[in-house]
Amino acid sequence: MPDAVSPPVIDWPVEPTIQWLAREGRLIADPAKLVEEMANRLVAAGAPLARFTIGLQAIHPQWRTMGIQWTRGGKVEQAGRPHGIEQLPAYIGSPIQKLAETRRPVRHRLDKLSPDDHLVLHELAANGGTDYYATPMRVANGRPPALTFMTDRPEGFSDADITKFHRLMDYMAPIIESRINHRLSTTLLDTYLGRIVGEQIMGGLIKRGDGHEINAVLWFSDLRDFTGLNERMPPADLLELLNNYLQLVGNALTSHGGEILKFIGDGVMAYFPAEDALFLPSVTANALGAARQLVEEIAVANEARAAGGRDAVRFGVGLHVGPVTFGNVGTEDRLDFTVIGPAVNRAARLESLTKELKVPVLASAEFRDATIQPMVSMGRHTLRGVPEPVEVFTLPEAA
Repeated sequence: MPDAVSPPVIDWPVEPTIQWLAREGRLIADPAKLVEEMANRLVAAGAPLARFTIGLQAIHPQWRTMGIQWTRGGKVEQAGRPHGIEQLPAYIGSPIQKLAETRRPVRHRLDKLSPDDHLVLHELAANGGTDYYATPMRVANGRPPALTFMTDRPEGFSDADITKFHRLMDYMAPIIESRINHRLSTTLLDTYLGRIVGEQIMGGLIKRGDGHEINAVLWFSDLRDFTGLNERMPPADLLELLNNYLQLVGNALTSHGGEILKFIGDGVMAYFPAEDALFLPSVTANALGAARQLVEEIAVANEARAAGGRDAVRFGVGLHVGPVTFGNVGTEDRLDFTVIGPAVNRAARLESLTKELKVPVLASAEFRDATIQPMVSMGRHTLRGVPEPVEVFTLPEAA
């Protein structure tokens, strides 16, 4: 019998997609949307592409990489890969590990796998894949992004297909690298300064003296007896306690619309934007909701600590509302984005007073007047730096 004749490989043009990338695609800010439109254009041009992924470098406190996956006929998926994934079976021995270590392309015929091939390749084959090609993308800085191409065409990729993918990558590289740099910048700003502050800095508020006045609900909190804890606890245990405590503070603030401005040792300075006075009752209610959540979650944590024979965690929160200057202070070449003004001092002094009055939360009269939430007076007290005694208030359940 004559040998079976392979079906002819259909040629397809890559130039229209390259031209689209250079003119329109480069203007798409969302990497997932960019990948989706580009892959759909390739398929429309006749490219034998069933699946395409790109793994981008991430300098992020939670994620090692950010992955974008396009599948023909499906939705684009975007997800982070956590730190430590390189120790998991999903990564060890995978084609992506080989690519990362050698920085050279990796190719597998998925219809000719052996039992020793990695599970991810068998999963792709089970989904109809016939040929898999992974390659690094050359960039100027950082780890090269990893790109993977998969086809379900019976004859797999041709050499011409691979050449066209590499030609396409030459035009993708500067666009993807700019997205990596932008993501890196925004991630670092969000991580160290917070989302709102990060957006203002990215918007150009970067000179010393740049700033503006806003109305805000101020939050200042810290741990009790942190100096004593430093003396009594091993450094590793103290660091674990501090991080666990700060995570609870962050959870409470974030879930109620607050944003951390900075950590000051064991202290947290945060704020709730309240530029429109009409929304002050809602904003102050959010601040009290965050304080209640923190009180409740610390109580649960203390039950676990008591069961383990460890000391309870004690803390205080000061709340105040008023105008503050929001902007840059520092030297000409080393700046800090912060809030300053009497309202900040009041919040800090109220937090200090919680130690004396033995309540976890204290708010000013200005805060009480701006909220419709019930609060209980703790009388008039002197705050350091404030000339006249002021009335202070706490949560009803803490009085």
